[in-house]
Amino acid sequence: MPEQTFPEPTVGAFIFNSKGELLLLQSHKFPGLYVVPGGHVELGERLEEALVREVKEETGLDVYDIEFIMFQQFIYDPAFWKKRHFIFFDFACKTDGSKPQLNDEAEGFIWAEPQKALTLELDAYTRRSIEKWLK
Repeated sequence: MPEQTFPEPTVGAFIFNSKGELLLLQSHKFPGLYVVPGGHVELGERLEEALVREVKEETGLDVYDIEFIMFQQFIYDPAFWKKRHFIFFDFACKTDGSKPQLNDEAEGFIWAEPQKALTLELDAYTRRSIEKWLK
């Protein structure tokens, strides 16, 4: 992949099921840490459209009641598997599904209550958004 010229806008999906549990994924991109589904915003795509698309691609789940949580700057964080500059736009949303069908970006998943999620090994960006959501 060529060097970046500009930061990349991305979306993160904090998906809650009918029990109020949060979906967390294990991903090779953040080894040993739990993260949330998400990814790049495509040219001409609204943030919410990108969120729905990325969730569907990565988990097979449909989401609704999308609500903005916060944005974060990710600048060459060594925790990530490659050197990148992202701007994260994090959203909470709901799903009626309970069994994600993961693509090759994730190796596993759990559903956890948000407070319990904070006791797990999370990447720093996921942790900050959960803390913000709980306020």
